[in-house]
Amino acid sequence: MKKTAILLALAALLLAGCGTSGSNDDSCTSLVEDLLSRMTLEEKIGQTVLYTSDWSVTGPSIRDGYIDDIRAGRCGNIFNAYTAAYTRKLQEVAVNETRLGIPILFGYDVIHGFRTIFPINLGLSASWDIEAIEESARIAGREAAAAGLHWTYSPMCDICVEPRWGRISEGAGEDPYLGSLIAAAMTRGYQGDDLGDENTILACVKHYAAYGAPQAGRDYNTVDMSDRWLREFYLPPYKAAVDAGALSVMASFNELDGVPATANKYLMTDILRGEWGFDGFVVTDYTGITEMICHGNVTDAKDAARAAINAGIDMDMQSAAFSDNLAALIHEGKVSEKTLDEAVRRILTVKAKLGLFEDPYRYCSEERERELTMTPENLAFARRIASESMVLLQNDGVLPLRKGQKIAVIGALAESADDLLGSWRGAGEADKVETIVDAMRDYNGASNIIYARGCDEISDDKSGFQAALSAVSRAEKVVMVIGEDCQWTGEAASRSSINIPGVQSELLERIAATGKPVAVVLLNGRPLDLSAESQMAGAILEAWYPGTMGGQAVTDVLFGEFNPCGKLSVTFPRALGQVPIYHYAKNTGRPYVHPDAKYESRYLDVVNEPLFAFGHGLAYTSFEYSDIELGGSGFSGNGSLSASVTVTNTGEREGTEVVQMYIRDLVGSVTRPVKQLKGFQRVTLAPGQSERVSFTIDASTLSFYRQDMTFGPEAGDFKLFIGGASDNVKEASFNYSL
Repeated sequence: MKKTAILLALAALLLAGCGTSGSNDDSCTSLVEDLLSRMTLEEKIGQTVLYTSDWSVTGPSIRDGYIDDIRAGRCGNIFNAYTAAYTRKLQEVAVNETRLGIPILFGYDVIHGFRTIFPINLGLSASWDIEAIEESARIAGREAAAAGLHWTYSPMCDICVEPRWGRISEGAGEDPYLGSLIAAAMTRGYQGDDLGDENTILACVKHYAAYGAPQAGRDYNTVDMSDRWLREFYLPPYKAAVDAGALSVMASFNELDGVPATANKYLMTDILRGEWGFDGFVVTDYTGITEMICHGNVTDAKDAARAAINAGIDMDMQSAAFSDNLAALIHEGKVSEKTLDEAVRRILTVKAKLGLFEDPYRYCSEERERELTMTPENLAFARRIASESMVLLQNDGVLPLRKGQKIAVIGALAESADDLLGSWRGAGEADKVETIVDAMRDYNGASNIIYARGCDEISDDKSGFQAALSAVSRAEKVVMVIGEDCQWTGEAASRSSINIPGVQSELLERIAATGKPVAVVLLNGRPLDLSAESQMAGAILEAWYPGTMGGQAVTDVLFGEFNPCGKLSVTFPRALGQVPIYHYAKNTGRPYVHPDAKYESRYLDVVNEPLFAFGHGLAYTSFEYSDIELGGSGFSGNGSLSASVTVTNTGEREGTEVVQMYIRDLVGSVTRPVKQLKGFQRVTLAPGQSERVSFTIDASTLSFYRQDMTFGPEAGDFKLFIGGASDNVKEASFNYSL
């Protein structure tokens, strides 16, 4: 059949409603099946191929060979291509110069914003504001869609208790409950209620699975854990995103139980499709298929392609293993063409749901790109959520600063616009960012801000120390901005130390010795060992990498225009030797109870407790909790139990508190954590105001993977904890019976 006739047949199917708001699934299925029946083997394989675009000083570009592949139907998907004009040019090749005119799917790493950059994901999670996190994804998706993109490689759902791992910055921290809520929220934000809406993009659940638990904290390294631990603490966020409607999943680089995820049938088929009912497509990470040769579970690229597609991988990112080998594997009977058809069917179905068959250029409007990118509303929201994400770790009264005070601002990071964006900053541009020191000048008057670089964030050069000390001598208070270069976090940025690098802490020590009140602002993408710095500084504000409006947001918090309300979503250790350290650890047979005991589970040189616990975060006001009030002594079966506390703002200004609920199952068929987050609520209170905060506990709250690996509750006694941090709680007890 000629191309014109094929397109007319497809158009008739589109009129039935596929790819439109409230689209008809049956019409989408008919469209895909009709198209699949017309495709050659080479064209089918082409739909499983994902190649990259490039970016040079003159703008976006693509390799000549890839254009030829698109034209020949050998490549159906492109990533790293954006701008409405550029994606239209590539789409025109696919639609007008190929036999079937199947549109390209364009993907990009929109991780914490596209043009308007929000705080890094670890920072976003510290807001504990699920609605705001969803809105950040909605804005990012809208901006990305306006730039010609259909697909983001987000949300990252990797639970992590390993601060040496650079990519902890991209996730939601250590807790599966909080991480699951965030994963679902980001999925909803990107995809909305209808993928056919031109303001939405396809979410991709990554990195599946357990990528956040690499041995030694080294990126791409081996992951090994029990199935019980995997299912209870690492899989829930991925499942939450799938349950929220995500239609693509990315396989992780790591191996699990001796099998790389890219060929792990247990993960990709048995759990993802069989248990969870996922019906979207699975893509590899960058060259993930051919990297299995180094893992040592396959002999060559052809063998790797066989293992990957038979395990449940649908799309090959960049390795060319599918394009080079699938045809031969099918002819040799090592891969069934039905397996290929299933992969292509899933990919085409998603393209149909995005409305690309109805209008391949619906995401290619330069007018929409201008109107929807970095709008005043987007920037105002970015400023607010950046402020919400910041965590006041300690404060002896140094903060908030007073407008009109002479403030010495010290540190190279204070004048860095680029570092505010963090790693994986989408298409964010540093020249659109105001630095912390410039924002402070704008707010407090240039004459009241005395800036000195002091030292760089990495080097050992101390030549700027004296100028910094001179600036301090002329100021009433000091703000020292220290931390990590943003390139020291993210992918391939693991560290063997989690101390503040270079000589920044040495300069802090010299400044603290002057007696001037010092507030530290941290820019970093991981928990750091702040045991020394916490003794030197009067206040520490964890600002993460706060994004496009980060300079203004830091200023808002420092001067009290915004009352900090962030809470840590990951534990900060006292020393690297405590790692991994997290709030849902288990007891041992010899828990550390007696200060002078030797034969208990303890360190000789440091206490067991972290420096800053999960859930910790202060404000410029204070909150008092009543004792817990229970609706009874317990409950049974499918019943429930209410638990309430009264929270009072005992300070002098309005503030927001995150009220957290934790549970401990005292005796189980398998050992249980000493504390698990099971609920939280954000409450905003005026000075002197009180509010009763209530939680409902039911069987699902108490459920876990029991000894026989069934999931559900067990009868017994429980402890309940409610408070403002995992280590600052009220306690109560209750009973559950079946």
